[in-house]
Amino acid sequence: MSDKIQVTPYDSSGGSKKHQVTRMFDKIAPFYDNLNRVLSLGIDVQWRKKAIKLLKAENPKTILDIATGTGDLAIEAARSIKPEKIIGLDISPNMLKIGEQKIEKQNLQNVISMEVGDSENLRFESLSFDAVMAAFGVRNFENLEKGLSEMYRVLKPGGTIMVLEFSKPKHFPLKQLFNIYFKNILPVIGRLKSKDEKAYKYLYESVQVFPDYETFLDILKSLGFTEARYKVLSAGICCIYLAKK
Repeated sequence: MSDKIQVTPYDSSGGSKKHQVTRMFDKIAPFYDNLNRVLSLGIDVQWRKKAIKLLKAENPKTILDIATGTGDLAIEAARSIKPEKIIGLDISPNMLKIGEQKIEKQNLQNVISMEVGDSENLRFESLSFDAVMAAFGVRNFENLEKGLSEMYRVLKPGGTIMVLEFSKPKHFPLKQLFNIYFKNILPVIGRLKSKDEKAYKYLYESVQVFPDYETFLDILKSLGFTEARYKVLSAGICCIYLAKK
């Protein structure tokens, strides 16, 4: 299964992947948003807009944002979809604190609420949400199938899952340029800006082992999702995955 090959941000003595991911995001939280803009050349903003535009077609009223981080995806959904309620969930308290500040600044606290939680052990009752979404988060699950199964469980029948995630470009020369940038340049920038080179080394490694494209669709289908499909962004640097319950 997809969780056989597992990479972690720090060494094997640093505890479980879940513990290490929490530690990593708590550490880089103050630099996270600015680094995202710099490292992606601002393209990540457009990726989120495109993902939310596809989800908007489903007109969800209640949305769960898994691995919400500092809330960028939830904020975009609140602006564009205008649902009744969005709950943003993350294992990093420091990321959530920054997200809450952004939400208050945009006066969206009546729509978006943020809470600490484990994406692989959701506290919510089954059949609770019209949509469950995640941006650059499922790659960090300790057990991918367990996390996706939880997303399936809390979805209402007919509900939609939307996952925005990095993928590996397939074609020359972008494939080679992508590997050089992610493997060699990105960790250096990460070290200079956040003092944590390993966090951005982990980003490259986690993308390399993530089951992207058709393989990810196969996992979704095996868990009961239907109508699974993906849309390639930026020539394969990123994909939007959509499926129904």
